[in-house]
Order: sequence, then C-alpha cells, then structure tokens
Amino acid sequence: MAVPGVVDLSPGLLGEIATYLPGRRVPGIRLTAERAEVHLVVSPSARIPELAGEVQAAVRTLGLPAVDVHVDDLREPAPLGDTPPEPDPPALPATPATPPRG
Repeated sequence: MAVPGVVDLSPGLLGEIATYLPGRRVPGIRLTAERAEVHLVVSPSARIPELAGEVQAAVRTLGLPAVDVHVDDLREPAPLGDTPPEPDPPALPATPATPPRG
C-alpha cells in the first residue's frame, strides 16, 4: 500500500464493500458521486489519525469532496520477501495401467 501502516484493503465482513470497475471488482473501496469510503486493515503500531489523514489526502486527488476512512481490522504486515505459498495443482484422476476390455 502507498500509505505506511496500511496493510490491506478490507472488503467487509461479507465482502460487501467494493467498487465495480470495467472488468474488475475493487474490494475495500465504495465510490459514489459525492464520496469515497475506504475500508482498511492497518498495522497495530500505526498512528491511526495520521494514517487516516494521509489516506484522505491521497484519495482526494481523485476529485471527490468527501473521503471516509474506516479501520476495519488490525494485522501485522507480512515480512518483506514472504509470498503466500502456491496452491497445490489439482489432482489428476487415476488412470488404469491397461485399457479396459469391452
């Protein structure tokens, strides 16, 4: 994230916080003509008032008059260089050693 202390965007408890753009869904951001809602997961050590001000300033560059910042959760950021493990490939069905006789 561009603002230090922001770990991730938060889609809300049921994934209901999102904006739909052409070809994709952006979780954690809700846009209307009048305002932006930004839902965040932040580091427990973050200074939330300052962080919220930085997020508001960054989002205001889009020309929206109001920016509401919500801190939905606290979480330590992943250590640098850590990447989530790749999912296992799907298992292939077992094939018989010899074709069945019919």
